Amino acid sequence: MLRRILLLAGLAGLIGFGVFWWLTIPATVAASALPAYQPNLANGLTTFNAGGCSSCHAVPKQDDRTRLGGGLAIPSPFGTFYAPNISPDPNDGIGRWSEADFVTAVMKGTSPAGTHYFPAFPYTSYQHARVNDVRDLFAYLKTLPSVAGKVRDHDVPFPFNIRRNVGVWKFLFMDGKPFVADASRSAHWYRGAYLVNSFGHCAECHSPRNLLGGIITSQRFAGGPNPEGEGWVPNITPRGLSDWSAKDVAYFLESGQTPDGDSAGGSMVRVIRNTSQLSTSDRDAIAEYIKSLPPVDGPPKPTRKTDKTDPS
Repeated sequence: MLRRILLLAGLAGLIGFGVFWWLTIPATVAASALPAYQPNLANGLTTFNAGGCSSCHAVPKQDDRTRLGGGLAIPSPFGTFYAPNISPDPNDGIGRWSEADFVTAVMKGTSPAGTHYFPAFPYTSYQHARVNDVRDLFAYLKTLPSVAGKVRDHDVPFPFNIRRNVGVWKFLFMDGKPFVADASRSAHWYRGAYLVNSFGHCAECHSPRNLLGGIITSQRFAGGPNPEGEGWVPNITPRGLSDWSAKDVAYFLESGQTPDGDSAGGSMVRVIRNTSQLSTSDRDAIAEYIKSLPPVDGPPKPTRKTDKTDPS
C-alpha cells in the first residue's frame, strides 16, 4: 500500500512538474514572422520618447538621454533591479541582437538567451504595441551612441530570483493581446489610448498591485503605493484629476507644471523629460484619453502619524 502511495505521489509530482515546465516556456517571436520592412526612424524616435526608454536606461547622473548604458537602480518589494545597457554596444549592449531578439524582448519579455525577463521591464504594457512600432524603435536605438560597460546583476532574493517562475507570473498577468480600437471613439482618442496602454505604460506605476505584483485590474490608473517603496503615486482617473482639464493634463506632460502651480517630482521628472519631446498632438491625445477614463477609487492612502512630542 505504501509503495502504491509513493508511486502515485511520484507520478503526480512528475505531472505537476511537466505542467509547470510547459506553462513557463518563454515565448518568442520568430524571424520568419517579421516580413521585409523599411523602418521609420522618425516614428522610432516618437516611440522612444513615448516609451520613456531613457528614463530607466540612460546612464544615471548625466544629461545625455541617448547614452543608454543603463545602471539605474529600481527598488521594488521583490528586490532591486538594475536597468540594463540597451545601447548599440556589441559586447555590453544590444549591438548583436537581431530584430527578432528585440521584438521578443519587448513584447514577450524573453531574452535572446531564452530566459524570462523580470517584469520590472514593463512588457505587460509593451505587449500591446504594434510590431512595426517596435521594429522602428529598434532601428532608432541602433543610431544612438554605443556605450561600453556591463550593468551589475539584480539584487533579488530567493525565490523571486528564479526566472523560470516568472513564466507562471506571465501566465497570470499577461494576456498577449494587441490593443484594439474602440469603434465608437475618434482616431485622436485611440492614439492617446494606444500610447497610454502600450509604450507609455502609465498603468505600471499608477495602479495598485496585489501580493504577487500584478496590477489590480479594477483599480487600474487609480494610484497607490509607489512601487519603488517611497511615497504615493497619484490617482490619474477623473477621481484624482477632477479639477484638471484635458489642457491641464497636456500642459503637465509638456512642462511638468500642475494647475495649482506645483511641479512634478520624483520619477515623474524623468517621465516629463520624455513626454515633453512628444508632439503637441500626441500629448493632447493622451490627455483626452486620460480624461475619458471612468472615475475609480484607489486604495486608501495611509495617514501620517503625528509625533506626540510635536507641539504643532
